[in-house]
Amino acid sequence: MRASELRAIVRGRDFRRLYATRLTSQLTDGVFQVALAGYVFFSPERQASAGKAAAAFAVTLLPYSALGPFAGVLIDRWSRRRILIWTPVLRAALVAVVAALVAGGYDGAGFFLMVLLVLGVNRFFLAALSAALPHVVRREHLVTANAFAVTSGTVIAFVGAGVGYLLRAVFGAGGDGTALILLCGAALFLLAGLTATTLPRRTLGPHLAEAPEQTRRALGNVLHGLADGARHLARRRQAALALGAISVHRFLYGVILIMTLLLCRNRFTADAEDGLAAFAMMLGVSGAGFFAGALATPLVVRRISKQAWVTLLLGAGAVSLLLLATPFAELPWAAGAFALGVVSQGVKLCVDTVLQESIDDAYRGRVFAVYDMLFNAAFAAAAAVAATWLPADGVSYATLALVIAAYAASALVYRTLSGRAGAAVPAH
Repeated sequence: MRASELRAIVRGRDFRRLYATRLTSQLTDGVFQVALAGYVFFSPERQASAGKAAAAFAVTLLPYSALGPFAGVLIDRWSRRRILIWTPVLRAALVAVVAALVAGGYDGAGFFLMVLLVLGVNRFFLAALSAALPHVVRREHLVTANAFAVTSGTVIAFVGAGVGYLLRAVFGAGGDGTALILLCGAALFLLAGLTATTLPRRTLGPHLAEAPEQTRRALGNVLHGLADGARHLARRRQAALALGAISVHRFLYGVILIMTLLLCRNRFTADAEDGLAAFAMMLGVSGAGFFAGALATPLVVRRISKQAWVTLLLGAGAVSLLLLATPFAELPWAAGAFALGVVSQGVKLCVDTVLQESIDDAYRGRVFAVYDMLFNAAFAAAAAVAATWLPADGVSYATLALVIAAYAASALVYRTLSGRAGAAVPAH
C-alpha cells in the first residue's frame, strides 16, 4: 500500500466521511456480535454444540440470503446516502428490542428473528457502502481504497469486539449484563447514522439519468431487475468467477470457524469464560491476519494480476491448514487462524475490486447484494454441513482433510477458468 496513494485517497473529504460512517457502524458490529456470542455460546448455563451453532447461523443468515437480492435492487434505486443514514437508526431500534428479550431471559424463535433483522439490515448497509465507494475515489485508486477502508472496518470490528468483552467484564455475563451491552450498541448505531448525515447529497448515486432506458425500466420490477443484473454479471466472466471463488472460500472458512468455536469452548479450555477468552484471542489473531493481508494485497497486485493472487491465496489456505491445524492444539491453531485471516482479506479485496471495476454503476448495488447473499448462504451451509458430523469438542481429522483438499482444488479450478476468461474478449 503506497503511502502517497493512500494520502491522496484520505485527502478526499467525501471519502473521509464515508470512511467514518463505516468505522462507526463496524465498531458497533463488534460490540453486538460479542454480546450475542457470549449470550448464546459462552454463557455458563449454556452448552455449545455443533448443532446449536448451525441452528444459530442458519436462523440469522440463511433467510436474509434469500432476500438479499431484493435489497440490491433498492440500493440501485434509492439514495445511498439515505440508506447509510437510516439503516443504523433502524438497527438501533432493533437492537433495543433484542436487549429487552435478553433481559427477560428469552432466546426462542422471536429472539433469533430479531437478530436476523439486525444482521439483514447490516448486509444492506455494507452493500450500500461498497456500491458508493467508486463515487468518492478515483478508479485507479480502488484497490488501495478497498484495502484501506474494508480492512480498517474489519480491524475496528475486532476493536469493537474487545470493547464488548470489556463491557461484559464490567456488566457481567448474565442476561442483564448482556442487555446493557446491547443498549450501548444501540447508542453507537445512532452515532453511525448521525455520522452519515455529513455525506453530501446526490454524490453516492445511483445516477439513474446516466443509465440506459432499459435499466430504468428494469428497476421498476424487482424480479425483472434481478434477471437483468444476472445477465449483466454473466457477460463479465471474471466477476462471476470472483464471486464463485469467494463463495467457496467463505464456505470453507465457515467450517473452520465452527470448529474454532467448539475447540475454544470444549477442548482448549475448561469453562465458559475461559472459552470466550480463547475465542476472542483467536479472533484477534485472525484480525491481525486480515490486517497483514490488506497491507500485502495492493503491493502484490501491482506485480501480478488479482486472479493470480486469489489463486495463490486459496492454495496458501490449503498449505497453512495442513501444516498448522492438524495437531488440534491451541497455539498452532492460532497460527492457522492468522494465515486464514491473510487469505480471507486478500481474496475479499481482490473480489471487491474486480466487481467495482467490471460492473456498471446502475447494477452495482444488486451485484454487491448478491455478493452478500452468497457470503451468508455459504456460511450458513458450512454450519449446517459441519453440524452433521462435528463432535462437541470440534476435533475431526476427516473434516479438516476435506477442507484442505477443497482449498487446493478451488485454487486449481479458479486458475484454469480465470485464465480462459482472461484470454477471451471481454463483453461490453
